[in-house]
Amino acid sequence: MEAIVFEEFGGPEVLRFKDDVAEPHAGPGQVRVKVAAVGVNPIEYKIRNGWMEQVFLTALPAVPGNEFAGTIDEVGEGVTGLSVGDEVLGWTETGAYAAHALAQASAVAPRPTGLGPAEAATLPIAGETAQRVLDLLGVRSGETLLIHGAAGAVGSMGVQLAVALGATVIGTASPANHGYLRSVGAIPVAYGDGLVERVRAVAPQGVDAVFDAAGKGALAASVELRGGTPDRVVTIADPDAARYNVPFASGGSDRARAREGLTRQAALAANGRLHISIADTFPLRDAAEAQALSESGHVRGKLVLLVG
Repeated sequence: MEAIVFEEFGGPEVLRFKDDVAEPHAGPGQVRVKVAAVGVNPIEYKIRNGWMEQVFLTALPAVPGNEFAGTIDEVGEGVTGLSVGDEVLGWTETGAYAAHALAQASAVAPRPTGLGPAEAATLPIAGETAQRVLDLLGVRSGETLLIHGAAGAVGSMGVQLAVALGATVIGTASPANHGYLRSVGAIPVAYGDGLVERVRAVAPQGVDAVFDAAGKGALAASVELRGGTPDRVVTIADPDAARYNVPFASGGSDRARAREGLTRQAALAANGRLHISIADTFPLRDAAEAQALSESGHVRGKLVLLVG
């Protein structure tokens, strides 16, 4: 089958398009999916560079990618409620940058009518991560939440889910993305020097919680905005988290709960109540270009690979 493979750590150039990779087959409790679209995430270039080896080891050669949308074409022993031909989205165990991928039956959700494969492929990681962090922060109606990197895939999902909870959301982003943030319900502020003063200007009452989805060195300012405490500050991206006693939220939550959330978010996206921003799409063979763009850090919304 066709797939993207890397056999060593390094820059985007280590990603190779191959058409002779062995097809996986569904085992007990698994489904195989004919992949239609793949979400590209920052964690993938960090893994490719070898930067995540202290967190978890990557066995080489490896196929990148975790989230997908596609059609079930094999069902493993013991799987119920899913059939060949079902349109699904979810998380794979074998790498999503490929024509076929395996997933646990508990890690896929139905793709509703009205939600295209490209849009569906943007949901699993961003939706699960945003919801998990909001739960960790205990965000409630009437509170003020600050989100760093609010125009990115996870950040913009966090904005919309928090607004739906009844929270006021302040989002940091470059000025070019301020109009977009307003459109999804956030109060935009520019990041960089003077951030604390700018946030205080729009939220003189203070902020109740901080969600750092950017990892751009804003933790010191976040702690200051929380009155000098790391309480209710969470990052998913800043490796200096321990220096500020800020929790680093990594790894997935309970898959059954995540699947319920994904099913809910897919339905909201299908009926237009959850906005999905796709920055650009690429054919599978151009995965290196997509990851290079992701690594540049100047992407609003999600990058998607189209397969087949």
